[in-house]
Amino acid sequence: MEFGLRDGGSEAEAFREGLDLVDAAEAWGLDSAWLSEFHFSPDRSVLSSPIVVAAALAARTQRMRIGIAVYVLPLNNPLRIAEEAATVDQISGGRLDFGIGRSGVVRSYNSYNIDYGESQGRFEEALQILRKAWSGKKFSFDGTFYKVTDALVVPQPVQKPYPPMRMAATSAATFKTVAEQGLPLFVGLRGDGLATLVENIKMYRETWHRSGHEGDGSVYLRVPVYAASTETAAFEEPRDNIIYYFERQARLIAASSPKGGNAERSNTAATLSALSYEDILRDRVAFGTAAQLIDRVNEWRDVLGIDGITAEMNAGGMLSEAQVKNSLRIIASDVMPAFK
Repeated sequence: MEFGLRDGGSEAEAFREGLDLVDAAEAWGLDSAWLSEFHFSPDRSVLSSPIVVAAALAARTQRMRIGIAVYVLPLNNPLRIAEEAATVDQISGGRLDFGIGRSGVVRSYNSYNIDYGESQGRFEEALQILRKAWSGKKFSFDGTFYKVTDALVVPQPVQKPYPPMRMAATSAATFKTVAEQGLPLFVGLRGDGLATLVENIKMYRETWHRSGHEGDGSVYLRVPVYAASTETAAFEEPRDNIIYYFERQARLIAASSPKGGNAERSNTAATLSALSYEDILRDRVAFGTAAQLIDRVNEWRDVLGIDGITAEMNAGGMLSEAQVKNSLRIIASDVMPAFK
């Protein structure tokens, strides 16, 4: 969920619409609601503090899990992050899923006056501190970016040893890092497409096994989803929305290269810019009737080995509130039962 701002709409309306959709998801039996994190994006989203919104969701839901997708660790003090996440886990009765990442949006780092070149180091230290903070023991930490002295974090999370963490990955190097850390994975089809994703997930699992972790790891696919009662409606209603979404992704990736440029990001931006609607429908979204969505998810489960779908219900922010809610209703009533 992005809690998107509509043209001419107010911030209050964005929060109202987002919370209303969560209420519907809870009533219709969806497993979880995942909250994105955006900074300084007045034309896109009000979700600059997803952990605060997560606390609000914890108070208004009883069953559904609440996910952060993702908390950008290098932009905050990890000790404070540990306190806030544990608090939400307590309020929700142990329903927090804690997605983590370092984001590729260099602009956010610039506004916070944090060097993006430090993002990997800051992320790694923050993750170490989170795990120590949730051990229930007093600890100290002396790192390059963060120092902690005799801290005993209160409250502690309900879930042990801590809320399930899931890490986002887009580059091949990050897939390997996530596997070495023994963390479940968030992936998407916004970058290089299905074939590249297949190879990256394969590397994730190979690295997972080499690192001595049990099982095969867990992979959730974050992807735009749109359901309608007819095939024509399912393909035509979201057309302009999803074309705009991929055009925006191309611009964001191109604008987010660190100083000196980044060949991988430039190539990804060029690929996204060149996508036709047919290209998008073929392997980057799940649009269709309930039966078509079931087939698409089964296809991705077989090809990618995923064990969860995180649906972006209004990826470009141009669908009406009624369209989004109807799509969610079809997914909950007619698609989800096929996988339960």
